[in-house]
This record gives sequence, C-alpha cells and structure tokens, in this order.
Amino acid sequence: MKQRKAWRIVREVVDEADLIVEVVDARDPIGTRNRKLERLVQEEGKPLLIVMNKADLVPKEWAEEYKRKSDLPVVFISARERKGTGILRREIRKLAKPLLDEREKVKVALIGYPNVGKSTIINTLKGKKAVGTAPIPGYTKGKQLIRLSKKIWLLDSPGVVPIDDFDELVIKGGFPADKIDEPVKPALKLISRILETRKEALTEKFGIDKFESEEEILRMIGERRGLIKAGGEVDIEETARWFLREWQTGRFTLFGKEEKGGEDFTWDFEDVLDGIERDLLLDPRRILWKYGDELREKLDNRKRVGIREIEGFTVGIATGFKKCNGGIKLLERLTGKHVLASECFGKKWKGVVVIME
Repeated sequence: MKQRKAWRIVREVVDEADLIVEVVDARDPIGTRNRKLERLVQEEGKPLLIVMNKADLVPKEWAEEYKRKSDLPVVFISARERKGTGILRREIRKLAKPLLDEREKVKVALIGYPNVGKSTIINTLKGKKAVGTAPIPGYTKGKQLIRLSKKIWLLDSPGVVPIDDFDELVIKGGFPADKIDEPVKPALKLISRILETRKEALTEKFGIDKFESEEEILRMIGERRGLIKAGGEVDIEETARWFLREWQTGRFTLFGKEEKGGEDFTWDFEDVLDGIERDLLLDPRRILWKYGDELREKLDNRKRVGIREIEGFTVGIATGFKKCNGGIKLLERLTGKHVLASECFGKKWKGVVVIME
C-alpha cells in the first residue's frame, strides 16, 4: 500500500505540472534515474528535463560525455555549491517558452528519489530559503507554488519516487550490507549498473578488464580479496557483502576516489531505527528522549553506525567518538548527504543522532 500511495502522489504531481524536472544524483545517474517516471511523463506528453545534482563530485569530461549521449535534455549542477543553476534557469525558460503560448503561467515540478536534493535546488533557484527543510513529520505534505519568474512557478510538492524493491534499497545504502541474508542478487545488479555507467571503475579498483558475465566479475573480486572457502572455492556470498559494503561506505566509487582508510565501524542500531520508523520520529531531540538510554548503553571506544531512510529524510546514528563532529562527518561521508539537525550525547565517548537530506 505504501508503494502504491507514493506512486499515486507522483502521478498527481505529474498531472498538475506543465513541465517536469527529474532530479538525479550525478554520482549514480543510472541508479537514481527512474524509467517508470520518465515513461509516465512522456505518455502525458509533457516536457522532461534531467537535472544531475552534485555534479561537483564527478569529472567534468565524464559529465559532458553523458550529456552528449542522453536522449533527454540534461543539466549538471551542484545546488549546494551554487554551480550551474543559471544554466538550469535558462533551460527551464527554454522548455517553458512554447507552453506560454497556450497558458498564462507554467508550473514546474521537481521529482526524484529521496535525498537527491530537490528542496536545495528550489531554494537555490529562488535565491533564498523558499522551501523549508525542517525535519517535521508532514512538513512538506502540502503543495505550494513558488514564484521563479512572472510566468514560471515551481510546484513544491512531495514528488518523491519510492524505492520499489529491496535490491535498490541495498544499493542506495538504505540497508546495511552486513545484515543481508542473500547479498548476491543486489551485488550482481550493482555490477551490471557499473558496467552500464562506467565499467572502467572495475579496472581501476580491481584490475578487472576481461570477463564474460557479472557472476565472473564477482568471483574475480573474491579471488583478489582472498575470500576463499575451504576447498579453494570463492566465498561468493561474503564477496558480495564485502563489495556492497565498499559501495555503501564510499570506499569504492565510479570514479576511483578512495576514501581515507582507518575508519572501521560496525553497523548497528537496527532495533532503534525500527522504532524510529514505526513512530515516525524525525527530530533528534525526540529520538534521544525515547531511545537515549538504549543508545548510551553502547557508548564506548567502538564506532557504531546506523542509517535509515524515513519519509524522504535520512536518520543517522553514530557512536564511539571523542568529539561529536567526528560522528557527523562520518555519517555525511557514508551517505553523501547534508545534516539538517543533530543532537550530541555522552561524556567521555560521544554519539550523535542526525537528520539528513
């Protein structure tokens, strides 16, 4: 029911808007573009623009090549760095111009997966904080029109594309790799996506350039990591978990940007996150009020991390730090997202609860 309801809302947004902007993460364009949404928009005969946010995290030449090959208009921007937003405005005006021959104003809707930066883009386009990002349940459920120019208006609405299956949830970091019972399927899906997006990443990271299938690539990764079972066979499930963990933590990226080593941690807090999701707690103070005692029981020098996507926001918990800022930085690095609100707790060893977008 939750998936059907989310798609019904997306359809309502598409029906109301005149022009659709699909917001995508430039670091994973294949994974964060949604073909179902794109088919829906095209069936409605409405203009569709792909906006690749966080473009400052990918090489410029790669972005230009992707844009050249795309069958839809593409704009690369970095909303947080305020780069490329002038180009985005011009592209919106270009697509809106033919529509203004038939109507007095054009409504533009931004739609995408959770946490790709839709609200940040709206705020940047407006030039001030036009859209609230406070982590309050129901805060963005109402629709509002935000004036971009005299004849072009942005439709701020809950245009959040749901994550349709478990494999996608894993790939997007919404479920810890260490806790997956059957990790091979999502690992193979991730390999297929990398081959489609930028297969050179596999050569740069693992030295793999000749292969016949995704299964063979996974097996070769296991051989290179020494993940061998008794009898000499590759432990394919453990290899899949390791591979997914490298992707989730950012130690493996499409562009070979290795993160600093020495940041060992354990995935934890699943029970607490289950309760947070069940109670829809999206305020760090309320989370600590209800689960603070349980979290403080695990405060020591071991780093523990828990992450969960809830209602378009990401809840993060990190413990085992001498300073709270260390936990915040780790959570931002693992998710690639920005902390909206946080609460620190603990004395000698500290922890943080954060809400991210």
